[in-house]
Amino acid sequence: MNDVSTTPRREPRGPLLTLDVQTQLQRAAKAGCSIECSLDLGRSVTTVTPHETHWEWQGARYPYVERCRERTIYFLSDGVFQPIARYSGSLIKLVPTEWGPPTFEIDGIKMLPTARVSPFEDAARKVRLIEPRGKAILDTCGGLGYFAIWCLREGAHRVQSYEKNPDVLWLRRLNPWSPEGGDEADARLTIENADVAARIGELASASFEAVLHDPPRFGIAGELYSQAFYDELARVLKPRGRLFHYTGTPNRLTSGRDVPNEVANRLRRAGFATELHLDGVLAVKQGRRGLSR
Repeated sequence: MNDVSTTPRREPRGPLLTLDVQTQLQRAAKAGCSIECSLDLGRSVTTVTPHETHWEWQGARYPYVERCRERTIYFLSDGVFQPIARYSGSLIKLVPTEWGPPTFEIDGIKMLPTARVSPFEDAARKVRLIEPRGKAILDTCGGLGYFAIWCLREGAHRVQSYEKNPDVLWLRRLNPWSPEGGDEADARLTIENADVAARIGELASASFEAVLHDPPRFGIAGELYSQAFYDELARVLKPRGRLFHYTGTPNRLTSGRDVPNEVANRLRRAGFATELHLDGVLAVKQGRRGLSR
């Protein structure tokens, strides 16, 4: 059964730990002092009183993580901190970053760019390319919801988001930077646990004014790079509707493919004007001055 909701169910709110935060707590415990730190991946700072065997926060006692690992985020479940990770055919986990907002991985493959910029701010600059204010927006592969949050912040009229993997939606509910995990639930956002490739044919023609398309890499989800899918994106977009398609920057020498230009060529065949921009393709339906045809 598909999970469609404008007010997604939230996991119980509680502290999140990383190796860096636990190390700060243990050092403060040895020094015999309280500490200011973040228990929500950098969204806020709070006062914690650490002790040798436990730590105290907001009148409650919490255990340390027994084997705290790098690149892992822990949440409290039945009184014990557990990794925010699930395995159901693929290992999916929330991964901390130096920026605060986390990324996520599927079988060790990082799904969001983090090397030079926060994945949250990276989403902001891509969302601004489609000029979301007042628009109905299709968010094809919702992921952690960073595109959706920025669409709402930038004044979108409504956002229709699809996410195929239920485990990714679970990550969202625990991530304080996601719309389901933080304080940014909004009736303008509809999230559907479904494959957009299977659902796009049911969407009305010319029902959106912008599209954000951030698919998994080509080898995992080739159907989301197909001519048939791009033709559907053109159909559901209104004339002069804007599209940003994330492609990443795969190495042509090792992959043997020029994915950004392949994408741009297919989008042009679907009726878009295109240009390579950032780490993807910016496109406008039926052409626009300043974009190549």
